[in-house]
Amino acid sequence: MYRIAIEKLYQWKKSKRRKPIIIEGARQVGKTWIMKEFGKQAYENTIYINFDSNSRMAELFASDLDTERLIMGLELYSGRKINPENTLLIFD
Repeated sequence: MYRIAIEKLYQWKKSKRRKPIIIEGARQVGKTWIMKEFGKQAYENTIYINFDSNSRMAELFASDLDTERLIMGLELYSGRKINPENTLLIFD
């Protein structure tokens, strides 16, 4: 199962017309783990945001969805520059 999931994520990454990916499934089956593992393998930086345990990030996304404002807030929170080619953002 691990190999199939990682292969599908690599296919998603290679796609020229890639869009955000939504991973659905039952609780406690490894969705977050597989995304973090994929981030380690395929990207220079991975930024993980858990909205349940991070009210500051939930507030950031609660108002308007201005891309520049959101990216600046994510960079301030993570302390890292977001490069679209080399940064995986995981929203949980």
